[in-house]
Amino acid sequence: MPTSIKYDDLVESVAAALQYISYYHTPDFIAHMAKAYEREQSPAARDAIAQILTNSKMSATGHRPLCQDTGIVNVFAKVGMDVRFEGFPAGFEDAINDGVRRGYNHPDNVLRASIVADPEFQRKNTQDNTPAVIHTQIVPGNTLDITVAAKGGGSENKSKMVMLNPSDSVVDWVLKTVPTMGAGWCPPGMLGIGIGGTAEKAVLLAKESLMGDLDMHELQAKAARGEKLSKVEEMRLEIFEKVNALGIGAQGLGGLTTVLDVKIALYPTHAAGKPVAMIPNCAATRHAHFTMTGEGPVYLDPPNPDLWPKLDWMPDAQKSRRVNLDTLTKEEIATWKSGETLLLNGKMLTGRDAAHKRIQDMLAKGEKLPVDFTNRVIYYVGPVDPVGDEVVGPAGPTTSTRMDKFTDMMLAQTGLIGMIGKSERGPEAIEAIRKHKAVYLMAVGGAAYLVSKAIKKSKVLGFADLGMEAIYEFDVVDMPVTVAVDATGTSVHTTGPAEWGKRIASGEFKKIPVAVA
Repeated sequence: MPTSIKYDDLVESVAAALQYISYYHTPDFIAHMAKAYEREQSPAARDAIAQILTNSKMSATGHRPLCQDTGIVNVFAKVGMDVRFEGFPAGFEDAINDGVRRGYNHPDNVLRASIVADPEFQRKNTQDNTPAVIHTQIVPGNTLDITVAAKGGGSENKSKMVMLNPSDSVVDWVLKTVPTMGAGWCPPGMLGIGIGGTAEKAVLLAKESLMGDLDMHELQAKAARGEKLSKVEEMRLEIFEKVNALGIGAQGLGGLTTVLDVKIALYPTHAAGKPVAMIPNCAATRHAHFTMTGEGPVYLDPPNPDLWPKLDWMPDAQKSRRVNLDTLTKEEIATWKSGETLLLNGKMLTGRDAAHKRIQDMLAKGEKLPVDFTNRVIYYVGPVDPVGDEVVGPAGPTTSTRMDKFTDMMLAQTGLIGMIGKSERGPEAIEAIRKHKAVYLMAVGGAAYLVSKAIKKSKVLGFADLGMEAIYEFDVVDMPVTVAVDATGTSVHTTGPAEWGKRIASGEFKKIPVAVA
């Protein structure tokens, strides 16, 4: 018989689900990440995974975002043919977007507004993270099934699509492509692969595949028992093993785990081609599914606290060098070596895409900057707004390569000597760092709430109109970073994966048990 779905119930269900996924990892992700931590032999990668897991538990307890990038909302809706909508002032998609609005502006856990309305020209922020990207199917039945996801920009930016020939190898393309993605997608994470259909269908398949539970441990156990695998399962396992053998590792630092799982979805296609898309999902994987039956709003049950491993990352001054940012000089940073870990103390500046563009324009016009960058360090971050007694909301790093084109300008014209961000730097930025004897430091992507606890004071110094992209000054205590590019231009994102790829290829780690259920 027909089911009536009320407008207010749908809005509330979407809002509640978005709040839920902002601070709860799924149990399958926690289990796979915990196994990766147990198996990891690279100290740098193991430390990064420890920070991610600690951040996960802190976010679940504190009900604050896992990552400062609270994503662009993706919604997959399956509407039963016998569903009726009641009390809707506008269309179905309008109700979904009202849910997004409510979810992102919840006063107890305000989520960062990241969506710009005009993608090409003004790029003005919508302030409430609407509109969502919505995919709707009409299916048999009398229920409304909704999957919501909040997709981070760093991983979404690494999406790849290709039109292969029918005889081309998907596995070969994946292995050739993954190293070109760098670490901006915050590994270890997942790869969603769509094969078939048309160009846009392959991309949609890849995105939808990421909505499934992680089950690589079960697949490994099935293979270990000698059970017959399907062709798709064989391909998933092959890609999983070969991508991890690349040695890219957590945060691109080099290590045993680059991907936790590989998902593959197929669809019939034209005989002349083979569309293939690959979309990574980062360590802040956020998605949830709920079904509405006309009995009111749906609220998801929180995960069991016992799911998280007994692990609490803490700054360790025995293993890391403490640094005073307030007295920092080029002579001091010249002593730091790529791969070394530091604990930062004192005052740092922040700024990202929009701030760098404005600085560039002001310098070109000969205008005075609002901030003196001499001997200062800038953190590429767009924090979440604080709630309660917080100094700042979750404040993890953004992908640094977007600032590469501004790096030489900043180092040459402002007096800046250091930068902090996420993932690798490109050749242009590395050369500027080497030329100016500066330094690039890397914070762990996916540990935003943990990082925010190191920030003891925060104030806006410039470009307040840019919101989360303004120039802030943070006062930090023991903020953990890794020297990613030292003053000689040596990059740990080059040396780390190269070392660990060779060690894996040598068979050194075959004695370590594969993580199986």
